[in-house]
Amino acid sequence: MRQFFVLTCLAALSALPAMAQPADLGTPLTAEQFDARTQGRTITYSAQGQPYGVEQYKPNHKVVWAFTDSECKEGDWFQSDQYICFDYGDFAPLQCWTFYDSPQGLVAKFRGDPDSEPLVSLSESQDPLRCQGPDLGV
Repeated sequence: MRQFFVLTCLAALSALPAMAQPADLGTPLTAEQFDARTQGRTITYSAQGQPYGVEQYKPNHKVVWAFTDSECKEGDWFQSDQYICFDYGDFAPLQCWTFYDSPQGLVAKFRGDPDSEPLVSLSESQDPLRCQGPDLGV
């Protein structure tokens, strides 16, 4: 009986690392899939459970981004290999992400940092982004 208990405990412990790993997100979205999933939507993203920023996805790969409580910045996106890359001009360096459509929503993992916490969509709307910057949004 004692051997059975020890073996059961060892089996349970050996399964812990597998359970602790993040769920397989599947295949990253292609540009066509990403466009179909996002165009016409305004998506709020979180990082580590906290609001991170909001992005409005417009036709022709145009976007408007704002970190929480900051001015909006216009940009463009394009596909590069498995990544969706965002170009906001002088505002920020090129930002490339792999996007996945998961049961919890849209998930984005930053290129070059696979162990970083992904961005996860908190909410989605068809309303335009309300911007603090001049001539942007609404």
